[in-house]
Amino acid sequence: MEALVIDAGSKLLKAGAAIPDQSPALIIPSQMKRMVDDGSDNASTAFEDVTLDPIERGFIRDWDAMEDLLRYVVYTGLGWEEGNEGNILFTDPLSTPKAIREQLVQLMFETFNVSGFYASEQAVLSLYAVGRISGCTLDIGHGKIDIAPVLEGAVQHIASKRFELGGTDLTKIFSQELGKSNPSMNLSMTDVEKLKEQYANCAEDEISYEQTQNCQIEQHTLPDGQVISIGRERYSVGEALFQPSILGLEEHGIVEQLVRIISTVSSENHRQLLENTVLCGGITSMTGFESRFQKEANLCSSAIRPTLVKPPEYMAENVGLYSAWVGGAILAKVVFPQNQHVTKADYDETGPSVVHRKCF
Repeated sequence: MEALVIDAGSKLLKAGAAIPDQSPALIIPSQMKRMVDDGSDNASTAFEDVTLDPIERGFIRDWDAMEDLLRYVVYTGLGWEEGNEGNILFTDPLSTPKAIREQLVQLMFETFNVSGFYASEQAVLSLYAVGRISGCTLDIGHGKIDIAPVLEGAVQHIASKRFELGGTDLTKIFSQELGKSNPSMNLSMTDVEKLKEQYANCAEDEISYEQTQNCQIEQHTLPDGQVISIGRERYSVGEALFQPSILGLEEHGIVEQLVRIISTVSSENHRQLLENTVLCGGITSMTGFESRFQKEANLCSSAIRPTLVKPPEYMAENVGLYSAWVGGAILAKVVFPQNQHVTKADYDETGPSVVHRKCF
């Protein structure tokens, strides 16, 4: 039985058997709805939806909800049988607290009775997905941005940086901008999220962004019949990553941030890191993002320019959306057959802290 690989993000959970050249078998929302009895006798109103987010800003926050989500994933979604559980590998976001890693390994062995467990950092796995062991990952997720230099398969934690900013914040700025040009608009954040995925765009550069004030206005009809106008707002989403002042933040744009982070690593490694830059996360698939990134990279303050690494041709075209999962599938083919993982005997002997000794 193939090991399972799970990459659980704030917005989407990617899971499947460790087959690296295939897409994850399961890609589902991490957000859940729990039905709560409101005490009413009326059958049609007997339950009220309660929305739960097991994962916030990349980290597990609601363990009961996470257990329910994982139970659905491994038994219903991927076909494990209770009493016959196999090996499982999880991807770790940058700077995952030790307590979360310990609680996860405890959940796996004590509740799910897995045969073996392994966890590895997303930055390392995203590099494995493009055939590298050294480089720098820029991961723009739903709830956070991680920039992590990796040397010989090890994240350089002192140099790495995590930003509490992600797709959810870009959705909010998109909603605010849409509200200015559509004052009577009545949209949920879920609706705005869908519009963002459909319309968000990156201008070629700052000058082009300024010129979007005169861009073509599109009319979009919503399912309920509302008609809204979408113009320059679509460009504010991408521009906020290169000009964080749009979000009210006094920070450098992501390219300059990446270059400054690499500059704190030993100079002999600068070229190896910058010339093996990997983009990952859903936002990086935005129309125009990659070309804007490369253009900004050519103008940055570093003597060595960041250069993007493409996935191998045999990989799916949109592998950047789940590159950490692909890297996890590659790693699972090594750690479990070679017994480098945490076994049930390891866990019983040492307890949850064994995860720090065996998974690094």
